[in-house]
Amino acid sequence: MIVYLCRRAATLFLVLLGLAILIFIIARIVPGDPARIALGPLATSEQVTELRAEMGLDEPFHVQLWTYLSGLAQGDLGKSLLTSRPVMDDIVAALPATFELVLFTIVLQVSLSIPLGVLAAVYRNTWVDNLTRVISLIGVVTPGFVLAIILQLVAAHYLGFFPVTGRIDPGVGFSADVTGLLIVDGLLAGRFDVVGDAVRHLFLPSIALAAAGIGQVMRITRTAMIEVASRDFVEASRAYGIPERVVTFRYMLRVAAVAPLTILGLEFASLIGNAFIVEFVFSWPGIASYGVRTILQKDLNAVIGVVLVSGVFFVVANLMIDLLLGILDPRHRLRTRRSS
Repeated sequence: MIVYLCRRAATLFLVLLGLAILIFIIARIVPGDPARIALGPLATSEQVTELRAEMGLDEPFHVQLWTYLSGLAQGDLGKSLLTSRPVMDDIVAALPATFELVLFTIVLQVSLSIPLGVLAAVYRNTWVDNLTRVISLIGVVTPGFVLAIILQLVAAHYLGFFPVTGRIDPGVGFSADVTGLLIVDGLLAGRFDVVGDAVRHLFLPSIALAAAGIGQVMRITRTAMIEVASRDFVEASRAYGIPERVVTFRYMLRVAAVAPLTILGLEFASLIGNAFIVEFVFSWPGIASYGVRTILQKDLNAVIGVVLVSGVFFVVANLMIDLLLGILDPRHRLRTRRSS
C-alpha cells in the first residue's frame, strides 16, 4: 500500500504539473491584454507598457513559464490584478467559504441520495420507486442556477426563514478566525447562535448545488443494489435466516456502495469548480465567485490559481476514493496490487 501511495502521489504530481502548464498556455493565448484591461481604456501606452514589464508579459514565453513554475514551486501564485494582493492570500481567504458550502452539500447528498436509492431498490417497480425516479429526473435536468433562483424567490416570498444572500447575518458579530468554517468555529467557541445562522444561510445554496448529484447518485445506488441482490452471498444470507434489514444494510449496501461513493468523491471535487453560478446568485464569498470576477478581468495569475486549486481537489479526491474503495471492497486492493 505504501508503494502504491508513492506511485499515486508521483502520478498526481505530474498531473498537476501538466495542468499548470496547460492552463498557463491557455491563459496566455486568450485574446486581450491583461495590462490594458487592468488599467482601463483611459491609460496611456506608457502606463500599459510599464505594467506589462512589471507583470513579465514582455518576456519570451518560455521565460514567463519558467518564472511562473519556479514561483509555483515556492507557493507563489503571483499578484492579482483585481485585488492587488497575492493570489495565494485571496484563495486562502475565499476557500473556507466554498469548502464549507461543498461539505454541507455533500452531507445533504449522502443523507438523501443513498437512502432513497436503497428505498427504490427495495420497493422496486412500486409507487415508491416511481416517485424516486421522478425526483431524480427533476434534480438531474434542472440547472443549478435555475434552481437557485427559484429557491430564492420561494424563500423571499413564502418562507422568510432562510436567508438568500451571504454566509451570516451582519448583526451576529462573529468572525471565523480558527478554521474559516463558521459552523466549526461556532462550535469551538460555544456560539450555537452562529451555528444555527450559518446553517440557515447554507441551506438554500446547498440544495441548489446538491440537486443534480442527489438524482444521479440515487439512480446509481438503486441500480447497484438491484445488481447485488442477485448475488449468491445474498441468497445464502437469506437462506440462513438473517433478517432482511441486516442483509440489505450490512451486506448488500457495503458492496453496492462502491459505485455511488466513487461518484460522490468526484462530485465533491467538481463542486469546488461548479459552484460558480450558485455562489454568484447567493452572493456567497467563496473561491468560485472570486474566480468569476478574475475571469471577467482577465486576471491571469488569479485564474490559473483558481484552476490549480480545483485540480488539487480533483486529484486528492481520486486518491481518497481509491483508499476508501480498498477498505470497502478487498477485491479493489487485490486489483491494485496486481496492477502495481
